[in-house]
Amino acid sequence: MDPSTIARHGDALYDAWRERRVISPLLEQAPDITVQDAYSIQLHMVTRRIQAGETIVGKKIGVTSKPIQDFLGVYEPDFGQLTSGMVRTEADGIDLNMLIQPKAEAELAFVLDRDLVGPGITATDVIRATAYVAPCFEIVDSRIRDWKLKIQDTVADNASCGVFLLGDVKGDPRKLDITMAGMVLHKNGELFSTGVGAAVQGSPVNAVVWLANTLGRLGLPFRAGEVILSGSQSALVPVRDGDELTCTIGGLGTCRARFFGRSAL
Repeated sequence: MDPSTIARHGDALYDAWRERRVISPLLEQAPDITVQDAYSIQLHMVTRRIQAGETIVGKKIGVTSKPIQDFLGVYEPDFGQLTSGMVRTEADGIDLNMLIQPKAEAELAFVLDRDLVGPGITATDVIRATAYVAPCFEIVDSRIRDWKLKIQDTVADNASCGVFLLGDVKGDPRKLDITMAGMVLHKNGELFSTGVGAAVQGSPVNAVVWLANTLGRLGLPFRAGEVILSGSQSALVPVRDGDELTCTIGGLGTCRARFFGRSAL
């Protein structure tokens, strides 16, 4: 795909994000688009956000579960860039007016205290470079109409990044069994789903290893202070005005997210 076409699609996704509207799937517009083309479009879209004043604060890993990979016809995860404009806190809550068609995922976040530069990164390297882990919610949000997407669509759309928030609790990954720790998700006080770290590439650490090495081959290091969202341990949760979600990871603690504003689509 030539640079002008990449820029056109990246601009369209950026404008859709800024104006909070959807566009038709990219594969309907360009059936021959490749995953590599899609990452180039993602880079253009994210660059527009950086030019508008945001900064990169981390990365996210998506498409980590086998059912989603089978649905999209891929056999490895994807990734997106987290920007300063995506950060929320438990105290803030999530304003649905700032999103388009959001859904929530519960997962484990890693926060680094040293650079992590692939390739050649191991699980031990990830643990040593991690300052702490925290339960978190990622609110994914697609600019693609009705979530009718394939892997090229979600990659180009910055892995469907919306916003994210970290729980206030912080855990030492050297003292936690993050692979076997159970995750329980409640919606408005009722059990919604359960999960376990092993459902994410065998372990959330493995997902981070994959991304560190993938980015390293692209010349993109993880930097100290960055947040890494390791992949959903829950089913996607539809959210509306007034909803409250809690995610509790065994041995670690709880993250809470409340939602306000218009009803989600």
